Amino acid sequence: MTDPVKSPSTHQIRKIIHIDMDAFYASVEQRDNPELRGLPVAVGGSEARGVIAAASYEARTFGVHSAMPSVTAKRKCPDLIFVRPRFDVYKSISAQIREIFAEYTPLVEPVSLDEAYLDVSENLKQMTIATEIALEIRQKIKAVTGLNASAGISYNKFLAKMASDLNKPNGQAVITPKSGPGFVAGLPVKKFHGVGPATAEKMHRLGIATGADLREREIEFLVRHFGKSGLYFYGIARGIDERPVKPDRVRKSVGAEDTFAHDIHAYQAATENLTPLIAKVWRYCEANRITGKTITLKVRYSDFTQITRARSTVRGFQSPEEIEETVGVLLEAVFPVRKGIRLLGVTLSSLEPQVAGSTEQLQLTL
Repeated sequence: MTDPVKSPSTHQIRKIIHIDMDAFYASVEQRDNPELRGLPVAVGGSEARGVIAAASYEARTFGVHSAMPSVTAKRKCPDLIFVRPRFDVYKSISAQIREIFAEYTPLVEPVSLDEAYLDVSENLKQMTIATEIALEIRQKIKAVTGLNASAGISYNKFLAKMASDLNKPNGQAVITPKSGPGFVAGLPVKKFHGVGPATAEKMHRLGIATGADLREREIEFLVRHFGKSGLYFYGIARGIDERPVKPDRVRKSVGAEDTFAHDIHAYQAATENLTPLIAKVWRYCEANRITGKTITLKVRYSDFTQITRARSTVRGFQSPEEIEETVGVLLEAVFPVRKGIRLLGVTLSSLEPQVAGSTEQLQLTL
């Protein structure tokens, strides 16, 4: 197989910025309620089956993080303050931030309400230094919203994303074309953006623990073990990522899945592990004012065989409880199991916008 990955020196080097708001939902709540400042705050429900949507940095010091069950978070931090999410507010602030991005470049790819990629190789301000653009954008975000943002600057999306985590919170870092391959070489693969727990575990079984280990593997080996993702891994192991910033990205589905350290055999355990996945999917829907008509349950067994079960509704799912009820019915159909379950996932598809002020009427974007 010929090497399909070009060195960054063989083409015009891009200037990519990844902007990531610091503890966005929690920071908004602390901004709007001074009594919460300096305290451990979790955005999400405090009830028995609640899930954390975001945690302030004060809460993170106790090990509290997003997607964690609320009961676990409360156990880790008894003084944790729960705040109900206000997605209308978060979406409004996100729109303000995107207006700032638009002052610099039309090439903006939002990833979620609180993060985005910007290609500033050619920008509207005619600024030549990407680090100065990132600093100016962060200062404007602070002035307009009162919130802190971190930034990563590099020559591709993968490294810009990795760089934005280096000096959090309220900082920025740059990874240059010269330092990119060396940075990746010393990085544990479990910290690679795009490498989840299951993939990291598989890499470790294959003797791949760091970027340097990954780089030693031939492209045929990676494709054989990881399919089309093998091409991507081959590139990023060399600090190369050809993906462009796509401002018009349209999402066709939203999903979440989890691989378990120990196989699941009981229906109740499976249900409990699906709850945070459903919550994660619904947070995205709430934040983007969308719903979906089809929910799909994915079950992967200990021998890596996999099944999917789906169910659709005409009007679209209107709440996480509706999804949970439907997924519960789909799950019941696969029990009792003859072999352990190593992975569960849920995906909502046939996405469409939800009409403002109504949970009953939906319309398609024309």
